[in-house]
Amino acid sequence: MKTLKEIPCGQTVTVTKLQGEGPVKRRIMDMGITKGVSIYVRKVAPLGDPVEITVRGYELSLRKTDAEMITVE
Repeated sequence: MKTLKEIPCGQTVTVTKLQGEGPVKRRIMDMGITKGVSIYVRKVAPLGDPVEITVRGYELSLRKTDAEMITVE
């Protein structure tokens, strides 16, 4: 199992599971990141924080800690 944090630039992955609980998980889901959705990794900052992604046609920046909670394949 890989997390979104481990995916290199230019790859498209599918969300398989969201870790975390309560408000953190809710916030990730509110951004449109839900099970089965495709995520394209656009850019990873030099130190890995933040990760820029495209999900459901719009662009997002995620912190490393949030990206670690998203399991992908």
